[in-house]
Amino acid sequence: MSITAFQPALAVVRILGIDPGSQRTGIGIIDVDAAGRSRHVFHTALKVLDGDDDAFAARLKRIFDGIGAIVAEYAPHEVAIERVFVSHNADSALKLGQARGAAICAVMQHGLGVAEYAAREVKQAVVGTGAGDKAQVQHMVGLLLQLPGRLQADAADALAIALAHAHTRSSLQRLGLPRDAWRRRR
Repeated sequence: MSITAFQPALAVVRILGIDPGSQRTGIGIIDVDAAGRSRHVFHTALKVLDGDDDAFAARLKRIFDGIGAIVAEYAPHEVAIERVFVSHNADSALKLGQARGAAICAVMQHGLGVAEYAAREVKQAVVGTGAGDKAQVQHMVGLLLQLPGRLQADAADALAIALAHAHTRSSLQRLGLPRDAWRRRR
């Protein structure tokens, strides 16, 4: 399977959304039916930073192992992850990139491709504006998936990434376009 390919039409498609982080990695899983309706399956924030073992390599292993276990348990069909954004802090950007790499390797080990979305794309799909803030994302994800209470921010972001992927794949299927046709050329 190519990295940007979608699975053939299934009655229900399970999508794993990942919001990578070097301290917490958000995980969100939804099921999307043929009509495009989304249903919450699971969400969590993997605690990557552990007081006993703060070595960065150990954090990456926790991301890899944690996501691998979730993939094995929930068997998603497709995976979406947030694309790295340019940060003012080079060290933070490098750590985020390494956390993404660990997450991507974990899902690729299970034979899954990965679709990448910019934070602005995710916010646009879920909130309606690419400039939405975290509270708006949390609120809209809760409404769209009919979840009670306030979601943890990283888990809400991961669910938002899964929802953005669901919306994108639905639109592309209706139009009969490949995934890479959705990207704007700059």
